[in-house]
Amino acid sequence: MNNQPFIMIIFGATGDLAQNKLIPALFSLFKQEILPKDFFLIGFSRRKISDSEFRKFFESSKDLPAQAGPEWEEFAKHLTYQNGDFTEKQGYLSLIDKLNAIDKKIGACVTRFFYLATPPQNYETILDFLESTKLSEGCLPSETLVKEGKQGQFTKLIIEKPFGKDLETAQMIDKKLAKIFEERQIFRVDHYLGKETVQNLLAFRFANGIFEPVWNKNFIDHVQITFAEQDGIKNRGKFFDGVGTLRDVGQNHLMQLLAAVTMESPKSFTKEDVRDERAKVIASLKLDGEVIRGQYESYKKEKDVAEDSQTETFLATKLFVNTERFANVPFYIRAGKKMEKNLVEISVVFIQTCHILFKEYGCPEIGNVITFRIQPDEGISLRFIAKKPGAKLALNPVNMDFTYKESFGTKGLEAYEKVLLDIFAGDQILFNRSDELASSWKLITDVLEKWKKENEKVQIYDDNSWGPKEAKELIEKDGKKWI
Repeated sequence: MNNQPFIMIIFGATGDLAQNKLIPALFSLFKQEILPKDFFLIGFSRRKISDSEFRKFFESSKDLPAQAGPEWEEFAKHLTYQNGDFTEKQGYLSLIDKLNAIDKKIGACVTRFFYLATPPQNYETILDFLESTKLSEGCLPSETLVKEGKQGQFTKLIIEKPFGKDLETAQMIDKKLAKIFEERQIFRVDHYLGKETVQNLLAFRFANGIFEPVWNKNFIDHVQITFAEQDGIKNRGKFFDGVGTLRDVGQNHLMQLLAAVTMESPKSFTKEDVRDERAKVIASLKLDGEVIRGQYESYKKEKDVAEDSQTETFLATKLFVNTERFANVPFYIRAGKKMEKNLVEISVVFIQTCHILFKEYGCPEIGNVITFRIQPDEGISLRFIAKKPGAKLALNPVNMDFTYKESFGTKGLEAYEKVLLDIFAGDQILFNRSDELASSWKLITDVLEKWKKENEKVQIYDDNSWGPKEAKELIEKDGKKWI
């Protein structure tokens, strides 16, 4: 990034996101000497704590192994704190004084990044105060910005998923955002787009001429996407209960993984061309039948979860991508918490055509599969058929594996490191556009309304399993199996 100073104001600075993702990512960038010499991180939250207490707050983060060393001490000098209630004006006015003092110290208008790292119910209130206090306009009077053509130059707004709770609320938030900021100022964060393997999907598909000719309905039998987490909801009961897996990962992470596999080649690797193709795919998605809802057995014992909660911690479904390339190719998706293992991957299963040469010897049930491992052990594997050693002719599937760590000696930047660097650079390729969100929320809202209408209870599944039996039946009734 360039060496221009910046200020990042983190609303909800004492929450999990700031403690476990944002500050560790910023600290990592600092250690890599990627951040400019002058940068300012201002935490804004309800807690009444001092600057030094705020700095100490982050030292308990498991993602800051070197927090006690001199690098952390140097980094922590950039951290300050502003106490403020999101619903009261005084905190915002005090924040203005802090920002003006920084501008005066630097002797210029310093770009401000407003990061909404709060629960979604706070978004509207914060946005209203950013507008009414003119914090959204930056350090110059609005008439000067217009006259000099600098609208949006000194302020950016970063907002975390979930962007609403259904299509209606998502559109309300989007309308408010559009009233206060221009689209080029808005960064809607889905950190899965920042993951190396998701980005590498595009490189794999479009930089390798051997795969693109077979990346279609004539060769692909089906696609499986698994998003499995071993952990339960941990201490997120207040946020998660009533939100559920469909909204938490279905509306965003799963959509982005699916889009990366199925989008057409963009005309160029610019933000609008890439986002155009992503938006087309998401708009083309069609559900096929039910969306299975599951809940792990110990969920109702979690902190801040209602005793009669029907919030889903698991979902599974089949859908289609209604494009010429993927017409009638089924996409099987499952996502859940308290699963057997941590695993996020996409498997593209090709049509198994047992060549006439091998009919009498038998071919494996599943033939060629390309699997993109998003986590853990980020990489790509290709399953192909080989002859088993020995005098007798027998065929077995084998894997060729690529991992980032083995090939490059590193997994690359962490997702939030990449996200932050793109925000600082003003690059919106890895951020959702409003039409993408509208299409995804339309699909999700249809499911939510169907669940509400049918009023079926969630299916309980064993902790540390692969979800309810209905998920297994979903794919097996089509003569296929989860990989």
